[in-house]
Amino acid sequence: MSPSTKNKNNTKPEKRILVTGAAGFIGSNFVHLLLNEKPNWHIVALDSLTYAGNLANLTDCLENQNVEFIKGDICDPQTVTQALANVDIVVNFAAESHVDRSILGCQDFIRTNVTGTQVLLDAARAANVKRFIQISTDEVYGSLGPEGYFTETSPLAPNSPYSASKAAADLLCRAYFKTYQFPVIVTRCSNNYGPYQFPEKLIPLFVTNLIENKKVPVYGDGLQVRDWIHVNDHCTAILAVIEKGAPGEIYNVGGNNDRPNLELVKMILEYLDKSESSIEYVTDRPGHDRRYAVDCSKIERELRWEPNIDFAEGLTRTIDWYKENPQWWQQIKTGQYLKYYQQQYGVTI
Repeated sequence: MSPSTKNKNNTKPEKRILVTGAAGFIGSNFVHLLLNEKPNWHIVALDSLTYAGNLANLTDCLENQNVEFIKGDICDPQTVTQALANVDIVVNFAAESHVDRSILGCQDFIRTNVTGTQVLLDAARAANVKRFIQISTDEVYGSLGPEGYFTETSPLAPNSPYSASKAAADLLCRAYFKTYQFPVIVTRCSNNYGPYQFPEKLIPLFVTNLIENKKVPVYGDGLQVRDWIHVNDHCTAILAVIEKGAPGEIYNVGGNNDRPNLELVKMILEYLDKSESSIEYVTDRPGHDRRYAVDCSKIERELRWEPNIDFAEGLTRTIDWYKENPQWWQQIKTGQYLKYYQQQYGVTI
């Protein structure tokens, strides 16, 4: 375990926050937000740098004297205990998060998402952490019918190994609050999009394929409905939960922007001036949830948070980011990535 950047500031930081999964998509965007919004907080950024963790996501951040990077696994109690020294707040982004990969094999998902969360909770309790934010997903609720929205009291009904592992972690958090009065808060967010997202997820996968004049794989009829939120809006919601959320509570976070996948694909095609002949329909994945949509009225009412980024604007900004940063994603879409792509979709790129 080796910190790459140490805090050289002689003044004591207002808060010390441990961000796990800090080199991943949402975690790295959250670190960027903290540096802008909380310049006097000291950030301990922990990441094991597996396939989806990328230090390039934090390049500018690591130059800041208030950021300390530790390469380590949340399943390792010694690493976690050391990372938690004098920490006030934990935000746990660390997770195996790709549904398709969990269908191919779920061992890593159980280890990181369940055992890792348990290790973090135990170490954070021992360190007397004042606030523990567990980043979960709307997928723990399962599939929604054509009408209505999931609320925080909707029953958990996960349909994939990934969502089952996240639901298990949520229940551990609930148990630690009920049993030990440990100040855990769970957030359940809808689909994120934005810069630094690993290009196996829908938007960066489709954008980068189209930039390279390749086809995009659409599952089934493409009419699965998802709610989309820009990652910056998600990060501001997490900050609101840190500052104003109530221990033991759950907060749904969404963009109030649910739409069929095929509609989203056509928006991307139009912006990149591509035709619908670029779509390649592939066999639907097992257990594919038909619709997710969350009711965010609780966080809007109680914490005065709401999403601010218009989806059309956020999507074009995101597409432009991938167009302007080919060096970031081209080095990812090689080797093992290509083998996974062929295994998952039954086609090559």
